[in-house]
Amino acid sequence: MDTKIIYDEDTIRKMALFESLTHSDLKDFFDDPVQERLVFIVQPGNLWKALGPKSINAKKLENTFKRKIKIVEFSDNLVQFIKNMAHPLIVTEVTEEEGIVTIHHDDLQTKGLLIGKNAKNLRNLEKNVRRYFDVKEIKVV
Repeated sequence: MDTKIIYDEDTIRKMALFESLTHSDLKDFFDDPVQERLVFIVQPGNLWKALGPKSINAKKLENTFKRKIKIVEFSDNLVQFIKNMAHPLIVTEVTEEEGIVTIHHDDLQTKGLLIGKNAKNLRNLEKNVRRYFDVKEIKVV
């Protein structure tokens, strides 16, 4: 996808702080107002390094930014990336056909959390995934 992402000074500062604290390679960062948290997308293979032992780095970052954070490992594979974004929710299967992604789950609680009130969480997931992939729609069944 050829979407150009532009960062302001504050964003660049937060990204630099993340990298210096975690010693991991960051791909992207954005503020997620729907989930009320900062989302850091790390390069493949950098998730455990970014989290640190017993998630100590994640806790330090939350204290530093005084906000909840989520660290997600990037994947060039759309299906794997959606699973990474949905984590810690258990997604049994993700399929993609002609730009429409279908997420399968095992229980109704997972479905409810993925969709959210008035499909707020699902539309937010779509928006975040579209930063990297050409996706028309995401469905949960």
